[in-house]
Amino acid sequence: MTPRAADRARYDRATAALDAPLAIVDLEAFDANADDLVRRAGGKPVRVASKSVRCRALLERVLARDGFAGIMSFTLAESLWLARAGFEDVLLAYPSADRAGFAELARDPKLAAAVTVTVDDVAQLELIDAARAGGTEEVRVCLEMDTALRLLGGRVRIGALRSPLRTPGQLAELARSVGRRPGFRLVGLMAYEGHVAGVGDAVAGRPFRSRAVRTMQAAARRELAGRRAAVVAAVRAVAPDLEFVNGGGTGSVQHTAAEAAVTEIAAGSGLYVPRLFDGYSSFSGRPAALFAQPVVRRPGVGVVTVLGGGYPASGAAGRDRLPVPYLPEGLRYDPQEGPGEVQTPLLGSPADDLRIGDKVWFRHAKAGELCERFDALCLVEGDRVVDTVPTYRGEGRTFL
Repeated sequence: MTPRAADRARYDRATAALDAPLAIVDLEAFDANADDLVRRAGGKPVRVASKSVRCRALLERVLARDGFAGIMSFTLAESLWLARAGFEDVLLAYPSADRAGFAELARDPKLAAAVTVTVDDVAQLELIDAARAGGTEEVRVCLEMDTALRLLGGRVRIGALRSPLRTPGQLAELARSVGRRPGFRLVGLMAYEGHVAGVGDAVAGRPFRSRAVRTMQAAARRELAGRRAAVVAAVRAVAPDLEFVNGGGTGSVQHTAAEAAVTEIAAGSGLYVPRLFDGYSSFSGRPAALFAQPVVRRPGVGVVTVLGGGYPASGAAGRDRLPVPYLPEGLRYDPQEGPGEVQTPLLGSPADDLRIGDKVWFRHAKAGELCERFDALCLVEGDRVVDTVPTYRGEGRTFL
């Protein structure tokens, strides 16, 4: 029996009394992935990206482990909810226009002490000030710098369109603006190198693309390390009490951690290890989060149909954004239909061994987005479900 076949047998036994659709997290794999992130971080704390987890129980589990500290959140409403629930260090990694949320933050000492907001424009500070509604609490601020690699005199850009702030002078000027504005305190700097952390460099069957990605990423790491060090020095000259410099992502943990200017690493997808993180040469994790759909039809030889399953991930549309049939091994989509809203035909010889009601296990393309489809996660240890915990959706929270 192959390791994947053994996993399928375990998951089927663990959920034998449960009807699909359902989602699971294999706790042994989850914990092993957490240990690997800590190992790669080389002693620097890992801040957990909540968008890649979207389950309070699992956020609590990983933050109870040595090597993890703090949450990187994705909306202000989520940040406030987590802070009210007792999470004491929440970095909102994306600018917000949530005026009601800023009013709540500015009038509550507990929330203001726990939540740090990210800005890259004076206009964002002005929006926060205008939204205070009389609240006088000091707002903790983090600046974000652009990490994109620019080539050919800037005519070619590789990297996400995020912050407009790129140079030490630009970051230092915004740091001075924060310092001059009453009611704000600059505490951090962040930079997410998605073109390094979120792009696989060992794509199966594509050796030339993989080599090109490795070449690009090596150049990007060199350029960013030097520029990030200069930016941090410039910002610390303005704000010497800067508490943290955050960088990285699951795919670049060990590289970012090697930079002396970086004090903590952000990661989250590496806990679940969705399919987009299969193609990396620097690490390999264990798939920990899966979902099961039930077989409901047998249209013919070598074909079964499961209920639902059309759960595409965000990003530029393409086949890599689709879930992948994982267990049993050897199933594939019908190219004329793909994964559907209400049914998904699957082709391959394993289909002939599946009966009505059997489960087919899938991996989502991205991590936390799986939890937008399910209101609970069954936590599996060995061949038992040891707990069932709500996702954000299960707690009635759909922040985006």
